[in-house]
Amino acid sequence: QVQLVESGGGLVQPGGSLRLSCAVSGSITSIYALGWYRQAPGKQRELVADINSGGRTNYAQSVKGRFTISRDNAKNTVFLQMNSLNAEDTAVYYCVAGGVRTVSTPTILRTFWGQGTQVTVSS
Repeated sequence: QVQLVESGGGLVQPGGSLRLSCAVSGSITSIYALGWYRQAPGKQRELVADINSGGRTNYAQSVKGRFTISRDNAKNTVFLQMNSLNAEDTAVYYCVAGGVRTVSTPTILRTFWGQGTQVTVSS
């Protein structure tokens, strides 16, 4: 069983910073991509940023220059450093692991999602 556990969400004032973490655990052989999505009330879930096993990153235009994604391959952990936060960043943030091979299904690439962590930007 693969689990993703997110942490680091909360309430922050406009202009502030937060750092999200997501630890992936289970009988994992490899993970190709780790990323973060977010979903604001009444809106569709959208990609925030992702990073592949080689370290190549991809960001939504709205967060470029403010957010930084990184990963620790040895610990199967992904981070999202969020700076200069504004009200439009308020959402539930979901961690995702893609292209995951597990011990029990080594030839199948699977995707797993975390439960989500709330980020609220408000004064």
